[in-house]
Amino acid sequence: MTSPSISGLYEIAIGITAADESKLIDYWDKFGFTVNLSGNLDAEVVKKLYGVDSHLRSFRLQNQVTDRSLLRLMVWDKPVNEGLGLTPLKVIGSRWGTSLCLDVFNVANHAEDSQDLGLPIYYVPPQRNLINRLDNFTPFHDVNPCVHEMLVIQPLTRQVIFQRHDYHRPNSGIINPNSQFKGSEFVHAGLIVDCEDETVDFYDQVLGLVRIVDNVESGYNAASRHLLDVKKDNPNEKMFNYYFIAPGYDLKHKNDVRSGNFEMLRFEGNLENKHSYSRPGCLGLSLYTLQVTNINFYHQKVTESEAREITPIIINEFGEKSFSFIAPDGYFWTLLEAKTSP
Repeated sequence: MTSPSISGLYEIAIGITAADESKLIDYWDKFGFTVNLSGNLDAEVVKKLYGVDSHLRSFRLQNQVTDRSLLRLMVWDKPVNEGLGLTPLKVIGSRWGTSLCLDVFNVANHAEDSQDLGLPIYYVPPQRNLINRLDNFTPFHDVNPCVHEMLVIQPLTRQVIFQRHDYHRPNSGIINPNSQFKGSEFVHAGLIVDCEDETVDFYDQVLGLVRIVDNVESGYNAASRHLLDVKKDNPNEKMFNYYFIAPGYDLKHKNDVRSGNFEMLRFEGNLENKHSYSRPGCLGLSLYTLQVTNINFYHQKVTESEAREITPIIINEFGEKSFSFIAPDGYFWTLLEAKTSP
């Protein structure tokens, strides 16, 4: 039997209707994603695996990376609700994908024009965030590692897009040079959690992801404040960060840094809960998937945990063994079996 192993982020899934299909495929093509697989599932099986009373047609899209950080478009005949829509990032149940591009200001131009045309969009223009700058930094003489990052939220998409300056990560943010926006795979996926610290233990102690940042209060740089609307002078707006990676690689070596990670943010204070708008059947960003080997092992581990609504192992729309569950923090997840080690 194959030894158990788990990937980091395998897919970000977006719920759409048939009317959105061609438009969304074209939209993601501009960021470098192309369709490489499609599949269907009848309503009876969809109900068992995703808890939704609807026929489902799905497309799997990939960028330059083929083993992680993919995109799934889930076309629902009968969607449950409108999803997160233009809801800002800072709500419980919020999800988003973060990716690299080579010209974030070009994306910003399109976002600004969309707003001027009255199209439904919420965006934050590019904000600069310094990355380990030298204490005695001298402009025009020393390297200036930083990013410009922006937020783009549309009814069916929730993206943080960034551009690197003066540093490189060869295995994280691999650009598709043929795409309009010179975009990459998803470097990481984001979640807003509202739970006791011990609840987050599920992700490393049950699923086996590796926690490299643990409940650390995030610094209040300008980029974070703007993208998440964090008020520095409000003590109830403190933000804490968790960061999980797939097992098997070492972030201490910069060239080994890979995409496909999870960033979880927790706030002190009451936030609106949107979990019911952030699960399969909803429109927009509504699911993350992970690949595993020996899916029976993971099904047993999840069944013995505090997760709930655990489904049987079922063949999904792509012919893969899969099961779904709601983690102790309230997020809906799907695990699917890989043919080789993820």
